[in-house]
Amino acid sequence: MQKPGTATPDRFPARDRFAVGAQYVAGRLTKGTSGHTQAVVDPATGDEILTYEAAGTDDVDAAVAAARAAFPGWAATTPGERSDALHRFAAVVADRAEEFARAESLQCGKPLKLTREFDVPGTIDNIAFFAGAARHLQGQSAGEYSGDHTSYVRREPIGVVGSVAPWNYPLQMAAWKILPAVAAGNTIVLKPAETTPLTSLLFAQAATDAGIPDGVINIVCGTGREAGEHLVGHPDVVMTSFTGSTAVGRRVAEIATATAKRLHLELGGKAPFVVFDDADLEAAANGAVAGALINTGQDCTAATRAYVQRPLYEAFVERTAALMETVRLGDPFAPGTDLGPLVSHVQRDRVAAFVERARGYARVVTGGEAPRGELENGAYYRPTLVVDAAQDSEIVQSEIFGPVLVVLPFDSDDEGIRLANDTPYGLAASAWSRDVYRAGRATREIRAGCVWVNDHIPIISEMPHGGYKASGFGKDMSAYSFEEYTQLKHVMFDNTAIARKDWHRTIFGDR
Repeated sequence: MQKPGTATPDRFPARDRFAVGAQYVAGRLTKGTSGHTQAVVDPATGDEILTYEAAGTDDVDAAVAAARAAFPGWAATTPGERSDALHRFAAVVADRAEEFARAESLQCGKPLKLTREFDVPGTIDNIAFFAGAARHLQGQSAGEYSGDHTSYVRREPIGVVGSVAPWNYPLQMAAWKILPAVAAGNTIVLKPAETTPLTSLLFAQAATDAGIPDGVINIVCGTGREAGEHLVGHPDVVMTSFTGSTAVGRRVAEIATATAKRLHLELGGKAPFVVFDDADLEAAANGAVAGALINTGQDCTAATRAYVQRPLYEAFVERTAALMETVRLGDPFAPGTDLGPLVSHVQRDRVAAFVERARGYARVVTGGEAPRGELENGAYYRPTLVVDAAQDSEIVQSEIFGPVLVVLPFDSDDEGIRLANDTPYGLAASAWSRDVYRAGRATREIRAGCVWVNDHIPIISEMPHGGYKASGFGKDMSAYSFEEYTQLKHVMFDNTAIARKDWHRTIFGDR
């Protein structure tokens, strides 16, 4: 185990970078005006790395006003001009990749190898994708559908977007919210989680440095109750996109509905990992450990409940437990660290409470505790494998958001698929089998927005991300996300040049 703070003194100078303030409005950093401060804490050590003035309602109003002022000019740019700006944006972020990786690792506790190899490259790829997609915002081809008229469809930006992003992937979630909105010609105010604002602010600064006009991208950092709710309910915000828990999503929907806003929700998950008896055991066990522990399990698509057909069940549990025990906890900045802390001690304690309650009805095979010694000041929790839980138990049904995997057996294929669908969630799932027909059935019948076959977690910019059921609606990433950020307008031209149309007789006169 590596002791936090000893391997790399040059982490990220948060206090220096945001000495001016931690709000980004109309192209510049500024201080918040809520009257209270917010701490950003390194979860690996418990040390404060930044204290800033949080955004209040006045700051939200200023950010929305900046976005509203910038909208006409940005909406009037051509798709090619927006594309060029986004290509420059991708280049700026790529030049600053190490800075982004270190800031993300510092505020979230992610191992540096995760931010360098996943979070930052994925974000750069997202920018590059939307730079290309901006040129392909198309409506339906023109046609004479009534016989006397030519119709076509315009796809237009909707206006000022007000979005709220979570703390588990601050950089990638900022990208997922901002990029389709601005590529489509909208302007945006983003509220990141107040505990992890660093990379969202860096992202907005990079956009300005790439030549994206002031006011197109604004960041307000404050609490959900004050800044977030005011942003979602703001009368000049025409659409909101929220990623977070299902419970908070319901509150966002309540506020948005009251003002008749367009709404996109990406909510919780409880992804099933279905292993049929012909699966490659070693591949499935490796996939389960990686899929369950990605980002210390703080991933709404993480593998959280593995259903294993009975002939493979015991071997799968044994192999998965053995692999979990090889995972190295340590300083996120140290070489060799596989797993960092959870994002906060509050989150660590929440995860631990789930496991402690489960001991009353299930069995913990490995893990189930916070490490002692050099890591005890951080929000660390050991990779945990749980068995012998009932399908209706809390640990199977509720989103834990930590490094915990529960494994249950099943007998028939029908039962495996039924159990996979037996939660309120439907964000992601995976099926493991060598039989193409078996796997194909699973992809058709599992109710989730993404179903992997013989893998779990990979995402790509070209494909949509979003859920079924209580996991929300609407899509991030891909060209499908433009459906959330554009409105369709039907344009109809009369082709006859006749003053008295035949249909006028339904109002006055006869044929």
